[in-house]
Amino acid sequence: MSTPSLNALPIRRLTHRDLRACADLAEDRGWPRDEHKWGLLLTAGTGYGIDDPQGGLLSTSILTSYGPQEAPDLAAVGMMLVAGRHARQGVGRRMMRHLIDIAGGTPLTLHATDLGRPLYEEVGFKAVGQARVLRGHFVPDETSTLGTRPAVAEDLPAILRLDNAVFGTDRTHIITRLPAFADQLRVAESDGEITGYAAAWPTTDTHAIGPLVAHDLQTAKALITSLAAGTDRPLRTNTDTRHEKFVSWLEDRGLASRISGTLMAHGIPQLPGDWTRNFTPLNVATG
Repeated sequence: MSTPSLNALPIRRLTHRDLRACADLAEDRGWPRDEHKWGLLLTAGTGYGIDDPQGGLLSTSILTSYGPQEAPDLAAVGMMLVAGRHARQGVGRRMMRHLIDIAGGTPLTLHATDLGRPLYEEVGFKAVGQARVLRGHFVPDETSTLGTRPAVAEDLPAILRLDNAVFGTDRTHIITRLPAFADQLRVAESDGEITGYAAAWPTTDTHAIGPLVAHDLQTAKALITSLAAGTDRPLRTNTDTRHEKFVSWLEDRGLASRISGTLMAHGIPQLPGDWTRNFTPLNVATG
């Protein structure tokens, strides 16, 4: 199929009925299917896609907005995929420009692979940080899990207040879905105050850790240790490389660095929030 024909294909909104086609496209590009994650993204975010005349989807993307519904102050771009047989024909560039237009001036963020970074730079994104992916079976050390416990419904207001302060904008529509989405949701507590929270949710073959928000390094360690005790699967994290001591500790605990990504932003010089307490995102697609 020629490029002009591809450019003529409409970009449409995706729905839950497209979940399997989204997972098929991810698999086509060598990504895990992770239908569980797609389900969350298509519910909490807005999906866009291009139908392949030969069947299925030839491109996807997800835009997850944060802040006031009528005037978001940040949106994350994720799951930007183009089928291998249609690669390098301008589809990704067209999709990204569509998302920027849809955002209407709302600042954007995304995690870029080395392969995708040149395209994002071309449409105006700038690097603002680095993330490290770590994966492996967690080997516990002497870190105490004292002060951590399973989250209960009554913790939700405190979790939301902490998350808003750390993330820098409201993502209630994401956080309130964690109890149903995650296999584990735990909090850290000190003197009756929630000082951190973290979730572990299932991927194809791991438990992904995220979000992980904590007042300090020791609290982050305690939350990870307590989550690891509740699973036999390998753990997977995406961690801001500025948390050097945390990354080193995870490596000492058996998690190997797999790949790295570049955190990028469009329309703002830096991302909002307090990175010192924001250890891992829910996943890279949600920012």
